Amino acid sequence: MAAPAHVPVLLDRVVALLQPALDHDNAVLVDATLGLGGHSEAVLTRLHLARVVGIDRDPEALRLAGERLAPFGNRFTGVHATYDEIPDVLADLGLAAADAVLFDLGVSSMQLDVADRGFAYREDAPLDMRMDPTSGPTAADVLNTYPQAELTRVLREYGEERFASRIAAAVVRERAREPFTTSARLVELLYDQIPAPARRTGGHPAKRTFQALRMEVNDELGVLRRAIPAAIDVLAVGGRVVVESYQSLEDRLVKRAFAAVTKVDVPPDLPFVPEDRRPALRLVTRGAERADDTEIAQNPRAASVRLRAVERVRPSHRGAA
Repeated sequence: MAAPAHVPVLLDRVVALLQPALDHDNAVLVDATLGLGGHSEAVLTRLHLARVVGIDRDPEALRLAGERLAPFGNRFTGVHATYDEIPDVLADLGLAAADAVLFDLGVSSMQLDVADRGFAYREDAPLDMRMDPTSGPTAADVLNTYPQAELTRVLREYGEERFASRIAAAVVRERAREPFTTSARLVELLYDQIPAPARRTGGHPAKRTFQALRMEVNDELGVLRRAIPAAIDVLAVGGRVVVESYQSLEDRLVKRAFAAVTKVDVPPDLPFVPEDRRPALRLVTRGAERADDTEIAQNPRAASVRLRAVERVRPSHRGAA
């Protein structure tokens, strides 16, 4: 069965940002978060000189995207990996550099839509939340084994949950009675622990805890922290990194990484910038771009997107391509 239709957030703008980097023979896009292949399909359809290397840690996403992109033949290559492994993926394919790297961060619509993956809090399902269900600890493992202080940290840091310590204490108390296995029991606990006034604002009371558990299970910030520099390092001159983030922790990390590689590292009173001190990359977007009201009305997920892009304008000072 073909992959279900799904229009990614800011699709036209993303393709427009990628086009200058991919408008030449043998251009290579690394779609670092392949998902159902919506971005890759648009690039392969509209940018006829480009090929795509699609990376995903989820074998089912690779299978569905592979079916969707099969008509493009050898212009598409799917790879089972995490996106901090971009340099190894390219090396294994005999590619010296990439002309563009795209990240569409967060959980995919496919993962949310399949109840037994455990990402969605509105249906009772096993507490799994692994993007790669073939390896690693589950959300249930985190809930049932982490010390209370560590659970508090995860909920506060990754979920920005105001009631993190209260929730963690309740989890530890309840798991002593019976381990957590499915989402409904956790959601019930969250309704009990989050005061009614707080439940009336800020969306579903389980949203922040589920986000925190998902990010911990998949080491999302750790992988992203490694992946952005890796993506920048593999860029050919003229190449671009484009990132769509959906929550503040990710966007802050991307913003800082892009600022670090685009800043001019000379005294402010210097009358000119020597060639060897000019940054190797430039910002393509001014700040973070947002979706407009029309797109948000059609696709509510677009409400939280932050889009940023950088371009390599010269080889790195280390002599990279």
